Amino acid sequence: MKRLFLLLVLCGLLLAGCDIGHTVITETAVPPTPTTVATPIPPTPTPIPTPVSLLPQGSNGLPWWNDTVFYEIFVRSFKDSDDDGIGDLNGLISMLDYLNDGDPTTTDDLGVTGLWLMPIMDSPSYHGYDVVDYYTVNPDYGTNEDFQRLMEEAHKRGIRVIVDMVLNHTGRDHEWFVESRTPSSEWRDWYVWAEDDPGFIGPWGQQVWYRTPTGYYYAVFWDGMPDLDYTNPDVTEAMLDASRFWLEEMGADGFRLDAIKHLIEDGSVQENSDETHEWLQGFYTFYKEVNPEALAVGEAWTSTREVLDYTGDEVDIAFQFDLAEDILTSAKRGTGTAVAQTMGNIVESYPPGQYATFLANHDQNRVMSQLIGDEGKARVSASVLLTSPGVPFIYYGEEIGMTGTKPDEDIRRPMQWTSDDIKVGFTAGSPWRSPARDYENRSVALQVDDPDSLFNHYRQLIHLRNTHEALRGGDWLEVESDPAWVYAFLRTTANETLLVVINMSDEAIAEYTLHLESGPLAADATAVLLFGEGDVTSPTVNTSGGFTNYVPLAELPPFSTFVIDLTP
Repeated sequence: MKRLFLLLVLCGLLLAGCDIGHTVITETAVPPTPTTVATPIPPTPTPIPTPVSLLPQGSNGLPWWNDTVFYEIFVRSFKDSDDDGIGDLNGLISMLDYLNDGDPTTTDDLGVTGLWLMPIMDSPSYHGYDVVDYYTVNPDYGTNEDFQRLMEEAHKRGIRVIVDMVLNHTGRDHEWFVESRTPSSEWRDWYVWAEDDPGFIGPWGQQVWYRTPTGYYYAVFWDGMPDLDYTNPDVTEAMLDASRFWLEEMGADGFRLDAIKHLIEDGSVQENSDETHEWLQGFYTFYKEVNPEALAVGEAWTSTREVLDYTGDEVDIAFQFDLAEDILTSAKRGTGTAVAQTMGNIVESYPPGQYATFLANHDQNRVMSQLIGDEGKARVSASVLLTSPGVPFIYYGEEIGMTGTKPDEDIRRPMQWTSDDIKVGFTAGSPWRSPARDYENRSVALQVDDPDSLFNHYRQLIHLRNTHEALRGGDWLEVESDPAWVYAFLRTTANETLLVVINMSDEAIAEYTLHLESGPLAADATAVLLFGEGDVTSPTVNTSGGFTNYVPLAELPPFSTFVIDLTP
């Protein structure tokens, strides 16, 4: 009955369409007995002129996000425009040309075509995941108008922007929760309350029930972020309304949805509940009605099998944590075995390309730290990420090998633009957090003009991906390699056939062979080297479109990557 109730609630709200009201408390005053009121919405901004031809459109029958390389930004740490030591939206706008200058004929920029902004809504914390006002940009970062200007400037350059939408919980200072502390309040059942401690712990052994003078409330992550109760239709209505605001009024291109597997608890079942899946199906229908082109990428930090359940009719894509782990595992071991096996499983399981790929994010130790500072391993990790199927996401600073290990503040340090002093070109004031100790040796300024730098490796691969549809949306087919230090695969569309060959090891390899029993190759396939250096030979194609004992280059240097066009 509970699941049927949730579905009926969502269906009713979706049929209501644009008549859904804003069920939030005003920020200026809290009435003694709260009632559901309409929250004023800022005037609709002037429509943003969008040069559609520059924005990724989708190719090979796939949606626009498959033609996109995303870049994850912690605004607080990216660029400070007003010298208060805190990054802001105007600072981000000032650095858009670094990310993409909007000129398809140049390759000076990094080449990314999508941004994911970590939480930018009003919040009392440095990280922003404890939202207290879903309709207002965090004053540390600027204003709503600044965000609208960011959207305009990003779209001019062919960059789409998605924002972090925190649905699972609010901050404990949100007026909804402040009011809910009173048992008789109409807001009491907007959160999960119990008179007595239910006695169970969280999914990873943590405390989840917190005592107050009026009862116990549930918070799966931290006592500062109480969970919303989505069995209450008023909560659903309010959060759909806030989501519509960011799509319609603010012009965002979509959302990264935080912690989706925890949305609705079923007693002690605190993740991946049936009710959670049902609610997300309704949310998917809702946001597609608001904007059919909107993207929602979900964070469900769990196994591939369970992530798959969220994809397609709940969110468009979800992050592939298993693949991220095995890309780095293969880099550490110097063989492609782990990543090849996981990639094969993913390709067989998902609709083509409908998953988000990455190496690490804001909740994990930085890639370069996980790889113990080994730049060669960082290079091959980037190569796998940017030549594989799916929708790649790059965490800011990854392209220059920024380091950092937990606590979280230390994996979210200021972007290292320069190496001149401890302000690292991030601010003229005092940075909110000091940079990593290696800032003198690792920055954009030191790498941007170095053709052999990690930055240039990322930049070249991103531009290569942007140029070749097979890398963005082509099929994936593993190529057998001997020895296992070599990781090889094909990316193919009707128009292109590309062979990717990566030496995952720290040794040069001269004796190796590639085998493909059957494949898509034409008899007259001719090898043309698109990425990497050396003289390349063409394969002898068998009657099944494959090859045997193919040696495209005489030697594969340590940690080297080659992309070879085998199109007739």
